[in-house]
Amino acid sequence: MKKVLVTGAAGQTGQCMKSLVDDYGDVSFVFFDSTSLDISDKLKLDEVFGLERPDYCVNLAAYTAVDKAEDDKELAFKVNAEAVLYLAEVCNKYNCVLMHISTDFVFDGEKRVPYVVSDIPNPINVYGASKLQGELYIKANMERYYIVRTSWVYSDYGHNFKKTMLRLAETRNEISVVNDQIGCPTDAMDLCHFLLSLIQGSKAYGIYHFSGGIVCSWYDFAISIFKENNISIKVNPISTEEYPTRARRPKYSVLG
Repeated sequence: MKKVLVTGAAGQTGQCMKSLVDDYGDVSFVFFDSTSLDISDKLKLDEVFGLERPDYCVNLAAYTAVDKAEDDKELAFKVNAEAVLYLAEVCNKYNCVLMHISTDFVFDGEKRVPYVVSDIPNPINVYGASKLQGELYIKANMERYYIVRTSWVYSDYGHNFKKTMLRLAETRNEISVVNDQIGCPTDAMDLCHFLLSLIQGSKAYGIYHFSGGIVCSWYDFAISIFKENNISIKVNPISTEEYPTRARRPKYSVLG
């Protein structure tokens, strides 16, 4: 039986993975949230890995506040890069495969066809830069790793676009949503199944892209959310320029 240690387990993808435990009887899971295991604490990492001796570590711990990261660069890099280096080192020490979640935001969005693994990253915000640095640390220090880039993750847990739309619909009869940023919404449950398929399978180590199969704008995504939930609300399409944010977003971040 393969033993999998999951970090950042309190987040939406971690919650989804917890719900799948019974579906993967050949895998033994141990879950740690940021309180029980701060991945930026090298001594604690060594203590936990020495005790648990996992075959795989699925790193779901991340700093994901994209706009806030612009003014909190040090913390973003501490969690998304420096701590990932610590994870790589401890995984090497205990002969553990690292499975790390990354993002479409490592790309600049200038393409108009899906980004493939061989495309050169060029992040345009601090969050994307911090995630890319984490990737680089893994590649420079490990041979047995999976880096899985994904995009626009949503679920019934945590904080995400779907839950935000449903919350706004409770108090508003009209909203405006950006329609010129294009990507692929990804169900966190599907992402978990993909991660576990890598663990169960024999795919080569390296970088993978995984996202949902539908290419759309945030506006399109909002429309589909309301339709699926039988919610009647007016949704106005607006441009990125009409909805300024602290951090720049890629205009096109479809992963292929």
